[in-house]
Amino acid sequence: MTEDDDLVSRILARDQRAGARMITLVENDDPGAAFRLAELFPHTGRAAVIGVTGPPGAGKSTLVDGMVRAWRARGRTVGVLAVDPSSPFTGGAILGDRIRMASLTGDPGVYVRSMASRAHLGGLAEATPAAVRVLDAMGMDVIVVETVGVGQSEIAIAGTADCTVLVTMPGAGDGIQAMKAGVLEIGDVFVVNKADREGALRTRRELKAMLRMQERTPRPVVLLTKADVGDGVEEVVRQVEDFIVARRGSGRLEKRRLRHLEREALELIGAQARRRTLAALDQATITELSEALRERRQDPATVAARALAALQLAYTDS
Repeated sequence: MTEDDDLVSRILARDQRAGARMITLVENDDPGAAFRLAELFPHTGRAAVIGVTGPPGAGKSTLVDGMVRAWRARGRTVGVLAVDPSSPFTGGAILGDRIRMASLTGDPGVYVRSMASRAHLGGLAEATPAAVRVLDAMGMDVIVVETVGVGQSEIAIAGTADCTVLVTMPGAGDGIQAMKAGVLEIGDVFVVNKADREGALRTRRELKAMLRMQERTPRPVVLLTKADVGDGVEEVVRQVEDFIVARRGSGRLEKRRLRHLEREALELIGAQARRRTLAALDQATITELSEALRERRQDPATVAARALAALQLAYTDS
């Protein structure tokens, strides 16, 4: 019997080492990860999943640290998945969020995991949704997902979290601009961090004005915080909890979670079809398709159709 044979039972028994091992298997696309995730799935759906996103430098990690401490003071167990950008050259990541949250790691009621984005778009790592379910099955009451922090592309968190907190800071005009293009629409709670800096109230007014232009009921709150000293963090946690309670009571939380699962299933269908299609192509066919593109004899849509036809033929022959 290997160490991995009883992973599922150990995770359900709240063994953090087993949870860490499971997430590693998922990140490495291990063949044994899929059936284990399937076994864990019926034991998920209980944790509150909170997304924290916003432009770099806004203090997301500091805010998350304070939020985790607030939940721990309430007796809640908390898992943190902090997604760091990967190097486009080496594929590695600094994983700095884990360093910044090092003070939390001695608490048995907290689990902190850094994940490299591995060039996956949307501010998350490809394995993030599965990692969330591992922590959920492990019995975490709250799971916080902190995104990369790249601005306009970070809408993927809306397809994972029950409540999304958008964080910015005073004087970050570019940050506000970034939040306009798609990201603004996904926020459920807005935070202007580093509120002791000049321009905090103006930034808050700008955000409120932008939110008034949207047809949303109720309109999201915009809070001021100084996360480095803890000011305003309790109010952020309270607003997040109130949002989730209200959504659960109205039935909208369950609908949101179902949409998340449906979207994830569709994305996995696409990813699996892509992998199987490439596996069905021999090198000669790949070279020929590449030449057809280079010489502009066939457009990408035609090449894609030919590749899918090769996959269908491979299934027919088998």
